[in-house]
Amino acid sequence: MIVRALTLAGGLTGAVGLSQFPEFSQQYLQRLGGAVDELGIITQQYEADAAAASMALPDYISALSQEGALSKTQAGNMQAHLDRYSSLSAALTQLQGAGPFMRARLAANMSDHGVAKRTLDEFKPAIPATFEGAVFAGSGFLGGWLGIKLVFAFLAGLWGSATSLFRRPA
Repeated sequence: MIVRALTLAGGLTGAVGLSQFPEFSQQYLQRLGGAVDELGIITQQYEADAAAASMALPDYISALSQEGALSKTQAGNMQAHLDRYSSLSAALTQLQGAGPFMRARLAANMSDHGVAKRTLDEFKPAIPATFEGAVFAGSGFLGGWLGIKLVFAFLAGLWGSATSLFRRPA
């Protein structure tokens, strides 16, 4: 009876937890889009600065990095912004237009820790009132139920092996 109650609790915990993925991934995608938009504005400003100096952006950054310490720091910051913009833009391109199931498959593209942390900090759970939410909830229930069931089966096997060591042969 206790094992059934615990496996049910495990299943429900999995259902509640996994059913939130579609909402979390949607909020992550919105934050990612905002970060890409902001970095795009910064990148355009850097390109305008380089054009005003009649230079290509990579040459402009290279020239800055060879000047004094202050310019070298600024060139490093610019390159970091450009690299992050490139990385986030690629992730956004992969995730845009993908539904919740495909976003689950592409979860590795949700790897920007800053965006993920801010999404999680502001995340508000939602009732999974969509088909996708129901599928994720069902999958979470089965995963949680099966996980607890396997743990108890393993422990029962260990218990059976341990008690057989102390039995006297007939």
